[in-house]
Amino acid sequence: MPLAPDSLGPTVTVGEILVEIVATTVGEGFRTAQPLMGPYPSGAPAIFIDQCGRMGGRAAMVGAVGDDDFGRVNLDRLKADGVDVSAVAVDADWPTGSAFVRYRADGSRDFVYNIATSAAARFGWTAPVEALMARAGHLHVMGSALSMAPAVEVIERAVEVVKGRGGSLSLDPNIRKELELDAATEARFAGLVDRADLLLPSGEELERAAGVSGEAEAVARLFARGVGEIALKRGADGASVFLPDGTRRDAAAPMVEEVDPTGAGDCFGGAYVTARRLGMGLEEALGYGCAAGARNVTVRGPMEGAGSRAELDAFLAEVCRR
Repeated sequence: MPLAPDSLGPTVTVGEILVEIVATTVGEGFRTAQPLMGPYPSGAPAIFIDQCGRMGGRAAMVGAVGDDDFGRVNLDRLKADGVDVSAVAVDADWPTGSAFVRYRADGSRDFVYNIATSAAARFGWTAPVEALMARAGHLHVMGSALSMAPAVEVIERAVEVVKGRGGSLSLDPNIRKELELDAATEARFAGLVDRADLLLPSGEELERAAGVSGEAEAVARLFARGVGEIALKRGADGASVFLPDGTRRDAAAPMVEEVDPTGAGDCFGGAYVTARRLGMGLEEALGYGCAAGARNVTVRGPMEGAGSRAELDAFLAEVCRR
């Protein structure tokens, strides 16, 4: 299997830690007053790593929060779910990052982010970060983090350290329309694709990562570039896993009533990566990934539905009974 075992060291991710405020009405944007719910702990890397911890894998995060209640909401949740936050900085001068989200009638979302002028973008390669990477077994990178200069610096150094000690790298493209990347960042993204042991794209991200059109063509191109494994998230249609030797496994998504789709792909990734690092085969890991994504959408809040292995087993049993 292409991923380093959990025994080598924790899965570490780097990037934004936010609170999310969710509009409870459907519509376009935030130009009128409306009821809101939150704050919920959030940030794509934080959701991912929280699910890793919930699954029972060793997990840690690099990022920053403000010295405020929003920051404490995040740190309390991550610590409670087994995530090592020793390398998460607490900034006394800047507030915790935030994201406001509202769903449109067609299911798409509008976001208003505050990342660049928040604590979320104020961290670097510190002594705690260096100590964490020196014992890390796996690095997971979210494309959204590549829009943050401090995250880029940490990621570039971390890739060398983690790979140098026999660790592995996974990459989730996760680049939203609100976070367009410049040419230099696109080049960094391509470099990470070339070094990825596991790629976790959703939909069109597969073709974007490969630079070619067509699913089969994109998969072939990515393997030719050195990617070791591809787990393609298909939303309500489940997921597929591909290996360079032609192996393919497909899984259907559990049928659930969707309440809030934010974080589903991040939970899929956290469960899948952890399952593979714990030694599970493709089918079992794919099953847990789909279960984690499906369970998360049944609850409002981006990581409120992240489940432990026992909770995911119970969830699958209940879905099957229904």
